[in-house]
Amino acid sequence: MERQNSHSFFFLSHTLFVAYISENLVHTFEPVAKTFGWSELFIGVIIVAIVGNAAEHASAVLMAYKNRMGVTVEIAIGSTLQVAMFVAPVLVLLSLGFPTFMPLVFTVPELVAMVLSAILITSLTTDGDTNWFEGAILLATYFIMGFGFFLL
Repeated sequence: MERQNSHSFFFLSHTLFVAYISENLVHTFEPVAKTFGWSELFIGVIIVAIVGNAAEHASAVLMAYKNRMGVTVEIAIGSTLQVAMFVAPVLVLLSLGFPTFMPLVFTVPELVAMVLSAILITSLTTDGDTNWFEGAILLATYFIMGFGFFLL
């Protein structure tokens, strides 16, 4: 029982630490946006996505290096599905208890990016095989979308 309590404290303390760091990250958006001339949309869609999923990216790169491409694709798609199907709706529901409501409303460029991403992932994963060219296509698509969000 004592071991379980120590694990609970360990996870709680780390969760609070991550929440504190995340709060500090959010407060840096405006100064960074002004300094580099980036929009908050670009920072949220591109920069935070890269930084926030660094652990998943590292795991995916390690699995790709070990030639375990199935696991690599599962890591990439799994974390995205988790955010889209669980985290975003829970945040919307939790926001009902705060003064500022967070609606789940997307702009046209955001919707286009999501639909094109879903179509691209579906077309690349239906054959059950991956190769370097498909990875290059995904990277090129990410850079093109990033450039598009940068221009907005």
